[in-house]
Amino acid sequence: MDAAARLPIIGLMRRWVIDFFNSHDAAAARGLLSPDYALRVGEATIEGRDEYLAAVQRQFEQFPGLGMTVHAVVSTEDRIALHFTEHGASAGVDSAVTCWSGVALYRSDGAVLTGCVAVEDYAARRRQLKSGKPDAIRPPMAAPWDGAAQPTDPEVETLVRRWLIDQTAVSATGIVHDDEDAIVSEPLDFVATEVDITDIFSAGSRVAFHTRAVGNDSAGRSVVLCSAGIVTVANGCVTDGRVIRDRAALQRARHRTARA
Repeated sequence: MDAAARLPIIGLMRRWVIDFFNSHDAAAARGLLSPDYALRVGEATIEGRDEYLAAVQRQFEQFPGLGMTVHAVVSTEDRIALHFTEHGASAGVDSAVTCWSGVALYRSDGAVLTGCVAVEDYAARRRQLKSGKPDAIRPPMAAPWDGAAQPTDPEVETLVRRWLIDQTAVSATGIVHDDEDAIVSEPLDFVATEVDITDIFSAGSRVAFHTRAVGNDSAGRSVVLCSAGIVTVANGCVTDGRVIRDRAALQRARHRTARA
């Protein structure tokens, strides 16, 4: 019995990555997404399957050979989260090659995918397009579509909720933020004053989450930072994981505030 038969949401996700995204086949996506499919990326929300597919098509036009490599999959019976890297060459004159990571949390009604909340590291993409030097792509997960559903664990989820609200994630050892395993970057100019956990689910010892934090930068400007991540809990502690922060949106908001 294949993975799709064992766990429908993993089968849906496998087809979404292989048949739709990596094949650039919008027709395949129509059988995988509900008509009212909604994608939230940072502060923006795209409502409806057709609007979503149009947005993805624009990205395919910007990066004609765009592909996706999956690094981690976390799944329950009706939720699934991926850590992934998108990569390709720009359609621009210089054909600059770039790759950028993201974390996405999906929902399913058992037949199709109904929605997603995600954060992608567009700041890393912009850096590479500007420099002309692409980062190395991290190793893929060896068997992303062969896992089994894991039960939720309320205790693990509660621990991660507390970890996020206490902002322990900012300086936690074992957690890789954004592209810091590729370059040495400056610390993020942001101090959160309030953290809202907008989505979270546990699957065994792993937890996927999306947060919206309100805070201030060093100039005292009020800004918002969305983040998404997948972490592992062991012996009552968060031990490792990947967190992607919407640094590009944070930078844009700061610049708008500075010009006002």
